[in-house]
Amino acid sequence: MDSLLLLVVLATLMVIAFDFTNGFHDASNMIASVIACRAMSPVQAVLLVGFFTFLGPLLVGTAVADTIGKLVDLSDLPPRLSLGVIVCGLFAASFWNLFTWWRGLPSSSSHALVGGLAGVVVVSVGPDHVVWGFSALLQGELTGVTKVLLALFLSPLLGFWTGFILHRIGLFLLRAASPQINKELRGAQWFTTAGLSFAHGANDAQKGMGILTLALLLGGYVDSFEVPFWVVLLCAGTITLGTLLGGWRIVRTLAFAIYKIRPLHAVNSQLTAGSVVFLASLIGAPVSTTHVVSSSITGIGASERPRAVRWTKAREIATTWLITIPGAATVAAFTYGLLHVGGIL
Repeated sequence: MDSLLLLVVLATLMVIAFDFTNGFHDASNMIASVIACRAMSPVQAVLLVGFFTFLGPLLVGTAVADTIGKLVDLSDLPPRLSLGVIVCGLFAASFWNLFTWWRGLPSSSSHALVGGLAGVVVVSVGPDHVVWGFSALLQGELTGVTKVLLALFLSPLLGFWTGFILHRIGLFLLRAASPQINKELRGAQWFTTAGLSFAHGANDAQKGMGILTLALLLGGYVDSFEVPFWVVLLCAGTITLGTLLGGWRIVRTLAFAIYKIRPLHAVNSQLTAGSVVFLASLIGAPVSTTHVVSSSITGIGASERPRAVRWTKAREIATTWLITIPGAATVAAFTYGLLHVGGIL
């Protein structure tokens, strides 16, 4: 097999690995609150989430893929080197997903991907090949790393305060309701969970699409940065498969370790996270479903009983967020170093 084709195949396999670990990792974000308040059985929750996760990327454009695919500029490099760099970045992101899953920490696959790609590009070919977007920001344009980091930074804040306000409104509207309302709220979660899953698929699956399309472009298999339909199907199917298998270790963290979730909390968290992630998908902003769900649960708890929020666990999650980009970047740089010393790259 031609060495260039082999690298494209390897990059495709690494995108599959990343999307699978992404779905595996993020399944818990969507099913945690459902299981915590017993709105569905685990099997029902996983099947519902898997179905709507698959629909999301099929029906909602490729704006996020365009953003991710243009995060680095490798067009002036030899195809063999540029594809090898992408493979190292994808390996680092997948490794970080598995590591944080093993530790039961809801980290961000988006942060891991950004860290992995930026880290390996800086080490291998220099920082000028990363599209930082600083100069464009001064001209009022959001692009590159600046756009991604701004979205990843603002979305948890939006999730926290939207959840806070929405829960206050919900408490006010249901102040005279009887306990029977919990049955209605559990039923409503079939719709809110479906919406969150759809938004998650629409945003997260596009990250793999963007990187795979970039690999195909660098390898000369497509003429321009346009996501082929088979790439959409591949990434949608892979992230759905990962979602169906689920990340059960993280369910406990999100369902029980931040705040004790009841039906109203679950509905408000799903509405909040689904709305934020879907809006981000429409404007091409790659965000972390993990971040938004976790921050919405924290905001809901803070609006009701701040002292009951387990802030220690929230700080632990926040710490994981902060170390994900440098952690993934380090793994990517180390991987590239090994391959370079071994004469492979």
